[in-house]
Amino acid sequence: MTTLNEVSDDILIANYVKGDNEAFDALIERHKNRIFNYIFHSVKDTDLANDIFQETFVKAIMTIKQGRYVENGHFAAWITRIAHNLIIDFYRQEKTENVQSSDSCDIDILNRKELSEATIEDDIIVDQIHNDVRKLVTALPANQREVLLMRYYKNMSFKEIADRTNVSINTALGRMRYAIINMRRMAVENNIVLTV
Repeated sequence: MTTLNEVSDDILIANYVKGDNEAFDALIERHKNRIFNYIFHSVKDTDLANDIFQETFVKAIMTIKQGRYVENGHFAAWITRIAHNLIIDFYRQEKTENVQSSDSCDIDILNRKELSEATIEDDIIVDQIHNDVRKLVTALPANQREVLLMRYYKNMSFKEIADRTNVSINTALGRMRYAIINMRRMAVENNIVLTV
């Protein structure tokens, strides 16, 4: 006489459909470790893995009882597919729950300065910064001011600046560097803020 452990999955399912609950217990026993490990590997949480594992076999029972399981010798693949779909459902639901509506919190996430048009106050501040920069540029030594104006206002390359001023590229770069250092120093000394 053969035991339940020796018969195929399809025979166990057929016996379960006929009312032999021990046949389904044998199916669970045969596949539980592989299915649980598959689920756990995906979700990395023992309690969640247990929940999905139980739900997997409940879904399998319901499908078999409703006569929707097709015997094809691939029960292991079929039950793994059920587990896989339940894992995907879990992550979809979790993703949906983590999406936050701007209506559900006290802070309006869409009411941010960088997403809005400039106000009159913003325009006044920008104009003030431009005026302050012009004053700082005027206060620079002539050779530094000349290089800075050519670079930023005339968009000239350092090679073009060097040719125009009859100096080497390194000298032009050095003058630019000192111009920026001097402007920063003067801004700090005069409490000038150059950012919005």
